[in-house]
Amino acid sequence: MRKWRVLLLVIFGLLMIGVTASLAVRVFPKPTTFDGRRAYQDVLAQVAFGPRTIGSYAHAETIAYIQEELRKANWQSQLQNTTWQGFPVENIIATRQDQPPQIIIGAHYDSRMVADQDPGQGPHPPVPGGNDGASGVAVLLELARTLPSDTLPISLVFLDAEDDGGLGGRDWLMGSRAYVASLTFRPRSVIILDMIGDANLNIYIERNSDPTLVAEIWRQAASMSHQKQFIPTPKYSMIDDHTPFLEAGIPAVDIIDFDYPYWHTTADTADKVSAASLQIVGEVVRAWLMTQK
Repeated sequence: MRKWRVLLLVIFGLLMIGVTASLAVRVFPKPTTFDGRRAYQDVLAQVAFGPRTIGSYAHAETIAYIQEELRKANWQSQLQNTTWQGFPVENIIATRQDQPPQIIIGAHYDSRMVADQDPGQGPHPPVPGGNDGASGVAVLLELARTLPSDTLPISLVFLDAEDDGGLGGRDWLMGSRAYVASLTFRPRSVIILDMIGDANLNIYIERNSDPTLVAEIWRQAASMSHQKQFIPTPKYSMIDDHTPFLEAGIPAVDIIDFDYPYWHTTADTADKVSAASLQIVGEVVRAWLMTQK
């Protein structure tokens, strides 16, 4: 009788292990397709912290949030805590492979400390940064969740101190300049995502971007029937986070919708961001990455 009880306990234990493993698979599935609705939740989370101005509580909470989401997606991240022209910079650098990254996808996570495009004389409060900051970060986080682990070496870089140019002696692009100055390898391609969540998405070709990269990405978008959003016409010449890479001789492209009426205003809130726009940009970038060998 005792032997039977022991046998039953062993069988029960094995069954419980199987049930637990099955539940683990169901509860923690790894996404395989880009989901703009899930990315939009990342926008909501960032905006809920408040304006991500440098040194603020919201800025620190956003760093912690990004690093936790990367950890859950099995990416390693490190904080590049440095200065540029005497101002603090905290870039977040994420990788999965031991080899130097061949491709960098970047977006800035800080938001401008003064909404100086608001009407009136001021003083102006900070920019909420729903589109100008949070949208690019959201796409990067969703790429982290959905990119296959066997893709070529990629780094996702969340750049700080992009958006306070002209304020208190600060320059633009301080985070990306500090990052490029620290590089010990040469990536073959860089993609910067900025203000790509506008519900009325119009991404024209940025004139300073590398023409080969532009041709490849816009061709990818057209093949996915997104030519109405990725418009094959040059329009703006931008100084953006791709600029330091270009100055260093690294091919880079700026994917940006600068036809955004809420730029640097207090109206740049999460409700101006569209999950459908995040979906389009994320799908295109992910599909292009999958063609790279």
